[in-house]
Amino acid sequence: MTSSAPWTVLPIQPMAAWQSAWDRLHRACQAPPFLQSRFVARALQFFGTGRERIAIAGPAGESVAMAVLTSDAWGRWHTFQPSQLPLGAWLMRPGLGYAETARGVFDLLPGVPLMLAITQQDPSLFSRPDDGHGIRSMDHFDSGWIDIRGDFDAYWRTRSPHLRQNLRTQLSRLRRQEAPPRLEVLTDPADMAGAIDDYARLESSGWKAAGGTALASGTPQACFYRAVMEDYCSNGQGTAYRLWFGDRVVAIDLCIAADGVEVLLKTTYDESVRGLSPSTILKYHALQRHFEQGDLSRCEYYGTFMPWTSLWTARRRRFFHVNCFRWLMVDQLRQWVRRWHRPSIEAHVLSPDQSALPVHDRPAL
Repeated sequence: MTSSAPWTVLPIQPMAAWQSAWDRLHRACQAPPFLQSRFVARALQFFGTGRERIAIAGPAGESVAMAVLTSDAWGRWHTFQPSQLPLGAWLMRPGLGYAETARGVFDLLPGVPLMLAITQQDPSLFSRPDDGHGIRSMDHFDSGWIDIRGDFDAYWRTRSPHLRQNLRTQLSRLRRQEAPPRLEVLTDPADMAGAIDDYARLESSGWKAAGGTALASGTPQACFYRAVMEDYCSNGQGTAYRLWFGDRVVAIDLCIAADGVEVLLKTTYDESVRGLSPSTILKYHALQRHFEQGDLSRCEYYGTFMPWTSLWTARRRRFFHVNCFRWLMVDQLRQWVRRWHRPSIEAHVLSPDQSALPVHDRPAL
């Protein structure tokens, strides 16, 4: 399937002018919940520059592709993707390819656009293109997910004996200490301010604080997550999981969901808890709840497949970036420069540590 639909490129404001068309295309793509227009709009509100462009392929009401684009260097454009957005802001109808779809946008972008980098793409949404004819793709990272099928006991038996024994030991220890774990499931928008404050308090006391990457109360990042969680909770698509040991909050997961798919946005835990894995215990209870309620078909991590990920699943897929070049000679020149070890016209590639990738505590195994 090819696209010859003409593109329109407009200033990003007013966002209300394009959000309904974006959401129609989002539904057609069956894209993850964080690519809904309200999430993208919040990301633009808190992390955008105002110089972004909304690109729309196809007539009004019948868009076949849409993207939020921005430029970070002369000749180079890329999809809008702050670290809080797990994928680049790109949607296209199923069956379309990157090369034929993106080709028509170059003539409408300001300046002299030579390359368009479509960042961090999910192969479960769009097929990875073959290299050639002015297009190149590159590996980014593997991401894992859990299929919610059958009953929890059957799923739990597929996990390693070490993990299962370790969880039994931890839960038994907590019962002896008269501090049984309690999972609190928050879905009311009014509860999100408190959940974000608790999240910030936990993360600001851990290793991320030392690196300057912790979420702190009152910062744009904290305000962004509060706004997103309130937005999604307002129609039943947001959940904050808060784990208590007695009267102490020890772990929090922030999640959004749509169409039976839940995505973990952020996770943190109390690093002062010794000999226990609060985040692991939280996920154990949350997964058990999902299997019992049958409210989801899949839990997605949208982060680098780490050793802790393999505790919960063996399923993974590889995300990728796509570079589209206006003219074939631009790609050829870039390859020549790379061979001489003098990178000049490069892709806008977000390294894993720049992404909003969930980072969990190391289980006490």
